[in-house]
Amino acid sequence: MCKSKRRSDGIEPNSTSATSLRPTASSRNSSHTTRPSRSSSASAQNGLFWTSPSATPISSPLSTTTLSSFRLSLSQNPLIFSFSEICSATANFAAGKLSSAAWRCSIRGTDVLIFQRKLRRPIEPHHLHTRLSLIGRAHYNNLVKLIGASRSDEHVYLVYEHVQGSNLATCLRNPKNPHFTILSTWISRMQIATDVAHGLDYIHSCDGSDSKLIHNHIKSSSIVVTEPSFNAKICHFATAELCGETSEDQMNCQVRELEDSESPKLKRSVSQSRTFEGTRGYMSPEFKSSGVGSQKSDVFAFGVVMLELLSGEEPLKYEFERARKCYRRISVIETAREVMEMEGEDEQGMRVRSWIDRRLKDSFPVMVARKMTKVALECVHMEPEKRPTMSRVAVKISKLFLESKIWSQNIGTPSDPTLSFAPR
Repeated sequence: MCKSKRRSDGIEPNSTSATSLRPTASSRNSSHTTRPSRSSSASAQNGLFWTSPSATPISSPLSTTTLSSFRLSLSQNPLIFSFSEICSATANFAAGKLSSAAWRCSIRGTDVLIFQRKLRRPIEPHHLHTRLSLIGRAHYNNLVKLIGASRSDEHVYLVYEHVQGSNLATCLRNPKNPHFTILSTWISRMQIATDVAHGLDYIHSCDGSDSKLIHNHIKSSSIVVTEPSFNAKICHFATAELCGETSEDQMNCQVRELEDSESPKLKRSVSQSRTFEGTRGYMSPEFKSSGVGSQKSDVFAFGVVMLELLSGEEPLKYEFERARKCYRRISVIETAREVMEMEGEDEQGMRVRSWIDRRLKDSFPVMVARKMTKVALECVHMEPEKRPTMSRVAVKISKLFLESKIWSQNIGTPSDPTLSFAPR
């Protein structure tokens, strides 16, 4: 028996194939012995067994299973669904209703979410197909996958995969129990910040068309947090492109601040030509004045989400002052700026510690928290030219995430409430 014979668990060959695979003495001594090429060796490592260079490969059950799972994991290009198929999946928009414009259902054997969006400008079916083909090139783990779309009159229906989890706004501010949050560790919040930063950086970096893509709907309620690893996925990818929110002539428009799940409704009309939507607290100054979404406005909204992760507070809220008998407006951006305006690292660190979400129980690296707050304030700069790109922000947050992991390994994850003598 040949000493170099290797054992294979893939299949058990029959006697005929075993004989053909076993080298003879004459073949070993022959000068015309065929040696396996590099390509055939690579194929053998992939689960294919060759009898000779001209023989057909024999696939093992293990390799078949691996290839099948790999084929299923490959992303497919978005599809164009007929409106009748959308109606059938949602039982004429009566079944699985999550909100006035969202449904959970099953379409072509896949559990999906369907969102109804109003077209901001007319779009032809062939243009929709072209845009879907371009956007279909973008696939990333931190983006909720766009499966397809459908158009009917003034509305477009976007079909996304269903991701099991909860949105970030609910994780931070549970309406049933405001004093509890599932994101009770510093590492979990840094993980979410890192995932969202890389996901948004991917959107800005992938050149799916002549112009760079934007998201235009970044907010805490548009981010899904999955368990148990607390990874984050960005929802509503490609909504801006498919709903006509990124046209070239967007200067004369109407800016409408929509009601969020936690904020009152405000409206401001600039003109009557076109309507653009944004959520109060996440809109950059230039978007409020012009309604033109850009990558810099995405950076601004991401900075607000970072401040939410750090403080646990909503972007804007109003508190009633009994002494003055009026409501006081509290902005998470202004509060963070007041904290970072303190002189001296020690005093600034104390203020940051008192500002960070108390539900973290003072268990976080103060220096990393200071740097994270500084990065977030750079993102929400009033002048868009002075805001960093998402590529730069993603690199900074990744470094701070590594520092946080080192800190966590050095002190261990606390299981009991910690005690801190820092001033509150």
